[in-house]
Amino acid sequence: MKSVCFYFQVHQPFRLRRYRFFDIGNDHYYYDDYNNEEIIKRMAERCYLPANKLILDMIKESNGAFKVAYSISGIALEQMELYVPEVVDSFRELAKTGCVEFLAETYAHSLTSLWDGNEFELQVKEHANKIQSLFGVKPTVFRNTELIYSDEIGDRVVGMGFKGMITEGAKHVLGWKSPNYVYCCANNPRLKLLLKNFKLSDDVTFRFSDWGWDQFPLTADKYMDWIANTPPEENIVNLFMGYETFGEMQSAGTGIFDFLKALPKFAAQRNITFKTPSEIFDKQKPVDSINVPYPISWADEERDLSAWLGNELQKEAFNKLREIGDRVRMSKDLKLLQDWYYLQSSDHFYYMCTKYFSDGAVHSHYSPYDSPYEAFMNYMNVLSDFIDRVNSKFPADMDNEELNSLTQTINAQEDVIAKLTKENKKLKADLKAASSEPVAKKSTAKSKKD
Repeated sequence: MKSVCFYFQVHQPFRLRRYRFFDIGNDHYYYDDYNNEEIIKRMAERCYLPANKLILDMIKESNGAFKVAYSISGIALEQMELYVPEVVDSFRELAKTGCVEFLAETYAHSLTSLWDGNEFELQVKEHANKIQSLFGVKPTVFRNTELIYSDEIGDRVVGMGFKGMITEGAKHVLGWKSPNYVYCCANNPRLKLLLKNFKLSDDVTFRFSDWGWDQFPLTADKYMDWIANTPPEENIVNLFMGYETFGEMQSAGTGIFDFLKALPKFAAQRNITFKTPSEIFDKQKPVDSINVPYPISWADEERDLSAWLGNELQKEAFNKLREIGDRVRMSKDLKLLQDWYYLQSSDHFYYMCTKYFSDGAVHSHYSPYDSPYEAFMNYMNVLSDFIDRVNSKFPADMDNEELNSLTQTINAQEDVIAKLTKENKKLKADLKAASSEPVAKKSTAKSKKD
């Protein structure tokens, strides 16, 4: 029996306002509130609310047979709570069905898995806590920013306690192998992997409304035929896509919602089921490991990191940002830490991409800038002000040895404070118990006398 695993990414960054050179040192607020509010409200109206309602109806009408998985970045959740709280409520309704799985990812939708293991783990933990607090479920499967994966990242992910991870079924990694199986991490076989079937996924995301496509129009009947006709031994088809496919990339007028709604009916006719990543990991063993020595992603033709780190502009911005990380975390300044998260979103580097042709069209669709060079200049102006704020607390001329020594001192002090706090609570509890005991005896004695 074949199973379809649907996974949807939900993310919106905090976009930056036009930040001029003369703003550096004078204005520390970096965000385009009007644009951010307008975009998240538009996405809620066109995609999140209608798609969530449709999927909820599909789950109910199929008696729980239809199932999906989501990964919602912490930054996107913050914007939903701020501007469209009804979207959070609609995801809560989906969570209650038991047919929806929420995956863990980096809170800031960042590239931190590539350069800072400690920051990576902190963000993943914070994101998992956010999901649990909002939806009452603890994620057990991990999805990295933009499906970025390597053997080293996989080893770290299993060390954080996750049983599985999803990533891209990149051709240069798989070779002759099919993405329609469960695999495992080459460095640590305990971590199971699901790989995106990029052809079938992209047929919906990018080609659904393309009149020039030789398979246009794509119907639910035809689509399920393609899945049913994959080799019999390939019993999993992983359809991973951005949630904005429904209503934004493919507008309601294209029939995308009708297409989605009809899938369970035609799947049932072909004995095809729907499973969440956890259900697949719990029931199936890996057929093989995959070796990924260098990071892959689900972006562009190359399926590598070039969408974010492919030119000198991106590398310069990325290196400047990561150099300041230790000082930011030491500051314990909540506003600095918030800006630190918002500035890490991979989108900022994506806007600086200088690719052309088909990939360039996708990049320009998402960018609020007229050119990648404008994106770079704006980001670097913001980053310059941010670095000045950080250096005002921990000077730039403090070398790494001094910084490490100061970090160890601060951490040691925090450990002592935590230990003393714990002991203080215990003493208070003991004193309370001791003081209440005579009162109880006296009360008992008085009761006997009466």
